[in-house]
Amino acid sequence: MPLGQRPGDKSESRYCGIETEFHDDMPQLLTYSLSGGFDFVVAPLVDPSYRPSIRNNNGGATILPVSASDLVLNPSQWSSHVVGKISSWIDLDSDNEEVRLDSEITLKQEIAWASHLSLQACILPAPRRGSCGNYARCVNQILQGNNMQLWLRVPLEKSEIVDGSTDADCDLTGGRMLDSWECWNTFRLLCEHHSQLGVALDILSSLPCNNSVWRWFGEPVRAAIVHTNSFLTNARGYPCLSKRHQKLITGFFNHSVQIVISGSLLHNIAGDSGDEVLPAIDDDSPIEALPARHELKPYLDYVAYLYQRLDPLPEQERFELGYRDFLQSPLQPLMDNLEAQTYETFEKDVVKYSQYQRAICKALINRVPDEQASTTITVLMVVGAGRGPLVRASLQAAEETGRKLKVYAVEKNPNAVITLHSLVKLEGWEDAVTIISSDMRCWNAPEKADILVSELLGSFGDNELSPECLDGAQRFLKPDGISIPSSYTSFLQPVTATKLYNDVKSHKDLAHFETAYVVKLHRVARLAPTLPVFTFTHPEYSNKGNERYKRLRFEIPLDTGSAVVHGFAGYFDAILYNDVHLGIEPSTVTPNMFSWFPIFFPLREPLYVPRGSTIEVHFWRRSGATKVWYEWCVTSPSTSPIHNSNGRSYWVGL
Repeated sequence: MPLGQRPGDKSESRYCGIETEFHDDMPQLLTYSLSGGFDFVVAPLVDPSYRPSIRNNNGGATILPVSASDLVLNPSQWSSHVVGKISSWIDLDSDNEEVRLDSEITLKQEIAWASHLSLQACILPAPRRGSCGNYARCVNQILQGNNMQLWLRVPLEKSEIVDGSTDADCDLTGGRMLDSWECWNTFRLLCEHHSQLGVALDILSSLPCNNSVWRWFGEPVRAAIVHTNSFLTNARGYPCLSKRHQKLITGFFNHSVQIVISGSLLHNIAGDSGDEVLPAIDDDSPIEALPARHELKPYLDYVAYLYQRLDPLPEQERFELGYRDFLQSPLQPLMDNLEAQTYETFEKDVVKYSQYQRAICKALINRVPDEQASTTITVLMVVGAGRGPLVRASLQAAEETGRKLKVYAVEKNPNAVITLHSLVKLEGWEDAVTIISSDMRCWNAPEKADILVSELLGSFGDNELSPECLDGAQRFLKPDGISIPSSYTSFLQPVTATKLYNDVKSHKDLAHFETAYVVKLHRVARLAPTLPVFTFTHPEYSNKGNERYKRLRFEIPLDTGSAVVHGFAGYFDAILYNDVHLGIEPSTVTPNMFSWFPIFFPLREPLYVPRGSTIEVHFWRRSGATKVWYEWCVTSPSTSPIHNSNGRSYWVGL
């Protein structure tokens, strides 16, 4: 049965499996495991003593000693409850030719049988040495003609440089093997980053440092195999995990990674039998008692306890579940008119408009002293009024501060203008609000504005052409007038994002690798703190233009080890007025705001970053007569092509 249920959570991490030895009666093995509360088994499908050359010598080449006929379970049971485990003895990079050939035959035979059984996945044994070229070749060949997922088993080991390394310890570049991530990275590079190749991480009793561990959250980890010897013993003799192991497992839950229990019973729990009832598994955190059947049930109970202890997903997170790691093209706010559904989604962001209202309140108070509040009328222009949320926020700010306000609502979308007229009549704002159906860059205002309010920001701050729009609108702002927002800065951060890279790669063209995407980042590893890129200030009277160039140097923490960069995550932070800000930059993010997801700039080829290296990135904001675009490249630790040269693939239309 699933570990638990959280509202809106339909991820695979709800299910927990158990690793078993070969058993020639699969129905019996499966019944025993499922009745013990496990959801699936990870089991060898072929007798581990099988060797094809031995069979050939004895005249029995065609019949595999499998665990069961395909008829003993229906295809749904095979698919839902069994993950195959390829024989651990295989060694496709052995110096012994007979072993190498036997291994290749066995691998192909076992994968073929698993595919015949309709299994969703098989776990491949870990490479036996740093040089795994032939193993990867065979796996890559299988991946080309098979829809099954293959999970490479990788131990989560500490990152250490071993002095006096032998050739067997060296990776394929001739350097010394740093950690198990290096092994995985070499293997997946040889397999061309195939989307069906994943990782099954062996979680051992000791863990690497946090920075080294967090790399894996950007990798395609499908299962975490937790060994019973990783568990500690609490005061009552029941298994529990260290705080670091708990944090890791919780992280896996939140990234749709399934847990697999492996090993034998190491906790001698008195009276543990099918007729007994387990007490609470943690002294200070009791859970409901469950009947014990399977000998490893206490470990399952503890994993279930960790899952059930997770905080419920907030409403915002539940809303965003369907957008996780889903690539979306950024809006084209000047070329396209937004649809009603898009307006409605943005208008529900209470936090965003609350921040705007706070900023307008402070601007009104600073603009008009208390003694002039009853006589002075402030002219406020909402440029890009949409369906009126900023108009409402402005009028509420005026009411809150006791100031008089005259509002111009400027909007280019004729469909939204219809809604604005209806809103003004419905709310009785005819005396306070004037609706202008025009592009702000073309409108000739009848008077100058004291305050200019806009919501033209994109995920990268300036990527929806706020600078160009406000440059055109600031001509009707008084010399001492106030712009809200007053400034905004974009930020970048290198990330490991295997899923996003594979999704972009699936289009099989250059254009998609040179496009920036709006995406709710989830299965990513953030490799370094963000750095600021471009800053725009309003009003801007220097006439320096809106083209920008920035060189950034990201320092990857030394204890992270090596890493791979699939692209760069982009964010923004905006100063609305004085100390009122809003943004999505991780260290200063505005809580509970959902109007913006981060932006993702992919790299055409993943960038390998050796331990202790610096990533040097170049970003340009370019513009022409009809469009604005970004170009980007990497020059260290290796050099990439300049992406999106001259805006050939991705641009925002003026």
